[in-house]
Amino acid sequence: MLLRLVLAATVLSSPAFAGDPAKGEADFKKCKSCHAIIGADGTEIVKGGKTGPNLFGIVGRQIGSYPDFKYGESIVAAGADGSVWDEAAIAAYLVDPAKWLKEKTGDDGAKSKMTFKLPKGGEDMAAYLATQK
Repeated sequence: MLLRLVLAATVLSSPAFAGDPAKGEADFKKCKSCHAIIGADGTEIVKGGKTGPNLFGIVGRQIGSYPDFKYGESIVAAGADGSVWDEAAIAAYLVDPAKWLKEKTGDDGAKSKMTFKLPKGGEDMAAYLATQK
């Protein structure tokens, strides 16, 4: 009984995330010029650019840590404490990457290499990316 109460409290206290993966998948065309989604086995799920890191498995990955990708200092600093990407962080980052990095790192001089902003639909994009694992 106690275990059920603990599980129920955990579920109820977790933030609900209401993104629509299908909408996010349709919107991903905005991201393809810089990002690809390539599976762990090398399968090209979404052909895209290499300006940004591969987004396969991004949910749960430490921020700024994709192997062999040259990140900017600010995004590396954002993940230096071991923080990982979750859907809420991705959605917030997409609205304004530089602002998010400033808030996350506490550095008013933080900069983002990602100049693209997605003022609406970040929840959908995050939900879609969460399916890519």
